[in-house]
Amino acid sequence: MNFDRHQLVYLYPASWSALFETHGDTRDLAELADWAMLGRPLIARRRLCNDSKDSLPLGLPLPPSLGKKRLSFVAPLEAVASTASPPRIADVINAAPVTWRPALEALLEVEPNTRCFGSLAWQFLTDLPYLSETSDIDLLWYASTLGDVDRIVAAIKTIDAASMVTLDGEIVTPGGLAIQWREWASGAHEVLAKSSDGNRLVARDMVFS
Repeated sequence: MNFDRHQLVYLYPASWSALFETHGDTRDLAELADWAMLGRPLIARRRLCNDSKDSLPLGLPLPPSLGKKRLSFVAPLEAVASTASPPRIADVINAAPVTWRPALEALLEVEPNTRCFGSLAWQFLTDLPYLSETSDIDLLWYASTLGDVDRIVAAIKTIDAASMVTLDGEIVTPGGLAIQWREWASGAHEVLAKSSDGNRLVARDMVFS
């Protein structure tokens, strides 16, 4: 079973101990214990060849203050208490630096359901200091047609050009394919499409097929 990329996954409290036992690096256990105690989420990640098919691949990106490591786990499906979509920009805007807010407000006018992942999302979710002076904004836009993609990407280009922070992110189709907005803006005939089960090149006009 695959979960959507960037999907937040909350585990039952009793399920964390099994993750501690299977995680190879004991130096991470103190941070993991705090994470579990506070009920913070993990994030669904792409399945690797050595991950069992009846388990859920999960990740945990630690903040710079905790070494900025990216930890990987697998958990049984019955360990999952709930899941959630990445947070909406409308919800995280107050957690963003003041200089970022004009760009975020402009993005909301284009697409109110714009969501974010990466450092801004994790700072909002945990109150830990993920953001730095070199951080960019990782965004998710959802589109149903080629026309939607062209409209959204044209608006992003304009906002990005005037923004004090770099806008990165993906356009996501109903079928779960995710394409970097800059790659779409390049006009390439084929684009790299990411999904929960891997990456592949897709013809531009076949993205919604």
